[in-house]
Amino acid sequence: MKIRDIKVIVTCPGRNFVTLKITTDEGVHGLGDATVNGRELAVVSYIEEHVAPCLIGRDPQQSEDIWQYLYRGAYWRRGPITMAAIAAVDTALWDIKAKIAGLPLYQLLGGRSRNGVMVYGHANGRDIEETCDEVARYRELGYLAIRAQCGVPGLASTYGVSADKMFYEPADANLPTENIWSSERYIDHVPKLFDTLRERFGFDPHLLHDVHHRLTPIEAARVGKSLEPYRLFWLEDAVPAENQDGFRIIRQHTVTPLAVGEVFNTVWDCKTLIEEQLIDYIRATVVHAGGITHLRRIADFIAGLETGSPASPTLRDALATDLVTDAVLASAKSGRWTEPGA
Repeated sequence: MKIRDIKVIVTCPGRNFVTLKITTDEGVHGLGDATVNGRELAVVSYIEEHVAPCLIGRDPQQSEDIWQYLYRGAYWRRGPITMAAIAAVDTALWDIKAKIAGLPLYQLLGGRSRNGVMVYGHANGRDIEETCDEVARYRELGYLAIRAQCGVPGLASTYGVSADKMFYEPADANLPTENIWSSERYIDHVPKLFDTLRERFGFDPHLLHDVHHRLTPIEAARVGKSLEPYRLFWLEDAVPAENQDGFRIIRQHTVTPLAVGEVFNTVWDCKTLIEEQLIDYIRATVVHAGGITHLRRIADFIAGLETGSPASPTLRDALATDLVTDAVLASAKSGRWTEPGA
């Protein structure tokens, strides 16, 4: 069996999504997601000009060899564009492998180790009252975990808070929207949100919050400390993800669980965070962290350390590969798992 054709499909609605289709000479095809939000066409060019020509005629069942070839064979390694391209190829090859075997993908990954995956919904509002109403709506739908965001008084707009309900779409225009930010106003306001939520809903729902990388380490430590009474499931992206030392400062000052990683591309981006237990959840994605092959390496790295640090591969802004992540989670034994459900 040989790879006969590789096609990149760019589609929407509302924004670009990039899908890779690999077809063999025996008519078996596999699909992979290559979407990098805001840089979608860069991945298209990378695949069409630098990846696809290298794969025609190769055996699609040699997914490990192809992964190593694409990762090690290029002088410029890693980065979101390269790893998204590799991820799309890898996922499509696993899709082909499962179709040839006539088995669901999780069976090829070691079989099922869990019965389900808890998902969370994204509740956001212009103010605390509206956010509370959105949390109530997710509760009525049966969600056990809800991420809560709200506008900050005195700021005209806040990234992560939009008019969208029942799904989360941060992109609101063809070009990025600029926001005026105030850490002081935010730090003073966010505890009020969760105080109101716990007062209204108690401690049954798991509540999450995303800072969107906007704070300094000591500011994030203050927020984490102030939110401890409200027992968040996690505080996400408290500081810029590339500053791993920043999480050491946060960890010294608060026991609020920390999550980061959706912008990570390889295990090397989170190696220190995992080894030193500076975070509680690593939110690496199938689409952006090298596909199924490499996402499993991140999960196995955590399991091998036996630190008790939960692993949480999650998938944002990806289409069919939501099910691919579930397949990885179903066969992975380490840690607790959650992924966005809205």
